[in-house]
Amino acid sequence: MVRTALKYGTLVIVGGLLLIQLVPYGRAHDNPPVTQAAALSPEGQKIVDTSCADCHSNLTDWRWYSNIAPASWLVTNDVDEGRSELNFSEWDAPQPPLRELLAVVSEGEMPPLKYTLPHPSAKLSDAEKQQLERALTALYATDPPPIRAGE
Repeated sequence: MVRTALKYGTLVIVGGLLLIQLVPYGRAHDNPPVTQAAALSPEGQKIVDTSCADCHSNLTDWRWYSNIAPASWLVTNDVDEGRSELNFSEWDAPQPPLRELLAVVSEGEMPPLKYTLPHPSAKLSDAEKQQLERALTALYATDPPPIRAGE
């Protein structure tokens, strides 16, 4: 009885996982063109490339699991949200004020745990946070983006 229930339960789970692959959301992995790249220092660019660019640029590395639901839904949502908040590939478009970026970096909100768990090299040390903060401050001083209305 228990063995039969486990067998049917497994079939239902596998069938459900196969069915959700038919949902189209999370399948279109496009990287829009770079309209103007942020002119970061080489040190800052290295940190951004390792820890930020997958969600905050148009140069996302769409890994294999980003093609399998439900992971594809989560990854696509995170990239869409990240690009809408800050996009280093569209520096000619409105971006958040510097103080907001410095706050999320210094408080350890970025990169988030859900990204650093599968990408441990993306986790920022205290020294890297400080280096990124200096690079962002210099970027906003030398090549400020348009600031969003109301901010």
